[in-house]
Amino acid sequence: MDRYIQAPISEEDAKSLRAGDYVYITGTIYTARDAAHKRMQEALDAGQELPFDVKGNVIYYMGPSPAREGRPIGSAGPTTASRMDKYAPRLLDLGLRGMIGKGKRTQEVRDAVVRNGAVYFAAVGGAGALLSKRILSSEVIAYEDLGTEAIRKLQVENFPAIVVMDCQGTNLYEEVLKNK
Repeated sequence: MDRYIQAPISEEDAKSLRAGDYVYITGTIYTARDAAHKRMQEALDAGQELPFDVKGNVIYYMGPSPAREGRPIGSAGPTTASRMDKYAPRLLDLGLRGMIGKGKRTQEVRDAVVRNGAVYFAAVGGAGALLSKRILSSEVIAYEDLGTEAIRKLQVENFPAIVVMDCQGTNLYEEVLKNK
């Protein structure tokens, strides 16, 4: 089923999404990869604020290539989500509503998705150039010294993703294997 949703994502929208839904996201999302997640974890451990309010927001596991002239961002394909699995449950417990990446997630992430009414989306790997066309603007908001791993605030329009894990605990990857 095709769904069009706004980001930040409302609790109602997140709870209505089902594994296998094709989703087109419009609004604000944030990027963060391994190094940025490590810094966010360190900030939380030190009792400091995060660089952005995670409540209701979406983190896209992506590190872009340099932007071509006239474009806000270069190729913007997803990175492997499992590298963020040791950080994701804590962010989900703080109100993170969605994650976009590629690949499988741990049981701990799945439990946190269900516990918090969140969702894990997959973006198509290898389609970074096409995905970048759905990004209207890109602004580094934290950890600029990390280069491509800095946290960016993106404005997206009809950014395509597939619900892989919904808040009922259904995992599309497992469902596909069951039906083989």
